[in-house]
Amino acid sequence: MDPNTPVLIGGGQFTYRGAPESCPPPIGLCARAAEAAIADSGLNHEILAKIDGLAVVGFTIDAGGNLSRMPIPKAKNPPKALAKVLGASPAWQTYTHVGGNTPQALVNEAAERIANGDNKLVLLAGAEFLGSMMKLVQASNFGPLAAYQVDDEEAPAMFGDGRDGCSPYEARHGLEFPTNVYPMFENAYRANLGRSLEAHSTAMGALFAPFTEVAAQNPYAWFPQAQTAEALVTPSASNRMVGFPYPKRLNAIIQVDQSAAVLMASYAHAKSLGVPESQMVFLHGCADTIEKWNVLDRVDYHSSPAMRVGVREAFAMAGKSLADMSFFDLYSCFPVAVEIAAKEMGLATDDPRGLTLTGGLPYFGGPGNNYSMHGIVEMIHRCRKEPEAFGFLNANGWFLTKHAFGIYSNRPTEGAWARKPKKSYQGEIDAMASPEVTETPTGAAMIETYTVIHAREGMRMGIVIGRDEAGRRFVANTPKGDTDIMADLEGRESVGRKGQVVHDGERNIFTPQEFLGSVV
Repeated sequence: MDPNTPVLIGGGQFTYRGAPESCPPPIGLCARAAEAAIADSGLNHEILAKIDGLAVVGFTIDAGGNLSRMPIPKAKNPPKALAKVLGASPAWQTYTHVGGNTPQALVNEAAERIANGDNKLVLLAGAEFLGSMMKLVQASNFGPLAAYQVDDEEAPAMFGDGRDGCSPYEARHGLEFPTNVYPMFENAYRANLGRSLEAHSTAMGALFAPFTEVAAQNPYAWFPQAQTAEALVTPSASNRMVGFPYPKRLNAIIQVDQSAAVLMASYAHAKSLGVPESQMVFLHGCADTIEKWNVLDRVDYHSSPAMRVGVREAFAMAGKSLADMSFFDLYSCFPVAVEIAAKEMGLATDDPRGLTLTGGLPYFGGPGNNYSMHGIVEMIHRCRKEPEAFGFLNANGWFLTKHAFGIYSNRPTEGAWARKPKKSYQGEIDAMASPEVTETPTGAAMIETYTVIHAREGMRMGIVIGRDEAGRRFVANTPKGDTDIMADLEGRESVGRKGQVVHDGERNIFTPQEFLGSVV
């Protein structure tokens, strides 16, 4: 065994269920998870002070937008703040940009650093406390967090791709929130399959009902309750429509108080600490890919070339195939994220091996950028229980934009650990053709995909991605307040429908052909 072979030696989680004013802040939640990871490794607490690498997954309050502008006490440099709590002085410290891909991307990065001899003991940690924080915000009660305001620190070194998730043009039309964008992928995916609205609703429920069963058995799950497929997809007072075709129960839930951490080491250092090989989990394959960044630049809306390439590269590095996998944790913010991942892997959505280890983001909980750290912790434990088995995990950031993949096993890797440079396969994705985009379309047009966004009081806005007569792609909204058009879009298959698009000086407005006579 190469002494610098990277190994995962501990994984821990924590879910807080108490009063919001007593919830630990993100740094405190990370520390609880770190303690759990150390306990899981079988090592003494004092080992935390000896880490030489520390990476913290970005908190939602630092991600920009309205939350980041609120007077919420917080640390300016989370890795440094966490290191102080742990009594550690790691030479490598980093904080991540936005992205659900970052936990797996950090495992890949830490593995490479360990293999290169840059580090020998690394802690990865992340947390979200929006469950308690939003209650404190609603009550304007920031007092419980005041002690965690730290202003005199230098900004942390950042990890990952920090570009905005969408362009200003896309944002003006509503393509800035996952709850608005993923439904558009879902509708395109359904239309590409040729399924009816009713049949696809049934399929989405059948996909996620088993996730709820896993969550029901997970002591860390935010909603540990099994639900029927019908209950998941049937709109009701407690399951309102959010973005067609997704009722609330098909959406990731970010207002949770959860944390997770993973401890990694070189094989030689783990052995020197007394960690038995039965506790070690090896990263056999990994990859990181990025889709064409902006949603309007995608090849299409029912596939993911970046997933396809990343899956291929991770399996190639591991020397394994889909048939060799015994368990999976697929990123599950919305059904289409699972459906497209499975499609690109060649995996059936009803595969008897199951698609989640945690219960998924809508039921286990979607703790901001850190969900997949929980999946990795579960992967560590499953690999120990089945030492000859292999597991696959994928993680996704923004709008199927940034991807990270990992293949794990208790079985040791062979030879010196090394991964291919990301640029060696990223160029294949970057070179793929995609339609020209226009910001000022006018005239006849066709719907490529769409959604209707709902507020609590009902339908609020239709969003259409379409093509003009020249084949150029655009994004538009439906006429403001026209609920008849919105209801009609929801009432039948609307991918491929024709209409007219105009630019009103600020936004594009699309009207289906059947309604042109009623619009002034």
